[in-house]
Amino acid sequence: VPSEQIIKTVADLRATIRHHEERYYVLHDPEISDAEFDQLLHQLTMLETAYPELVTTHSPTQRVSGRPVEGFSSVDHVVPMLSLDNAYDEAQLEAFDDRVHKVLELGQDE
Repeated sequence: VPSEQIIKTVADLRATIRHHEERYYVLHDPEISDAEFDQLLHQLTMLETAYPELVTTHSPTQRVSGRPVEGFSSVDHVVPMLSLDNAYDEAQLEAFDDRVHKVLELGQDE
């Protein structure tokens, strides 16, 4: 059972994340770095994993953020669009590179 402090921390993280999503996606004026944002989201994810009863459908961990920008059309990609998945160091970047090579069936020297 989560303590009152855990419940408050989760609520505060959600509010902070929503604020920064608005600044980034809607206003195009971020106040924090992507790494700092990812750390906030990671903290919330860890708390929701530890206390699944706190997960709601409105949590930033349960949805994609931001509104689509008007004027862009949808595109089907022949090759999958892959994500760096929050790579912050050389080992994580190399792991991403390995995944891309595997999906594209490339040799390591290609």
